[in-house]
Amino acid sequence: MARAQTTADRKKDTREKIQLGGLIVKAGLRYEKRALLLGMLIDAAQRARASEAERERFAAIGTKAFSDEPE
Repeated sequence: MARAQTTADRKKDTREKIQLGGLIVKAGLRYEKRALLLGMLIDAAQRARASEAERERFAAIGTKAFSDEPE
């Protein structure tokens, strides 16, 4: 039983990582260096934690990007 749970957890983790990678591609950052990507994400995370207005601005940008997707 524990082994089945571990397998399910690994599958869930893998799926989440694939989805997060897809966000990098969607943002047009596929070919950027990992250090740049990490720096950008750290900076954005700090800004989002420091300011609710900045958090809302980021969310609006993301929502627009998702709404622009072809169905």
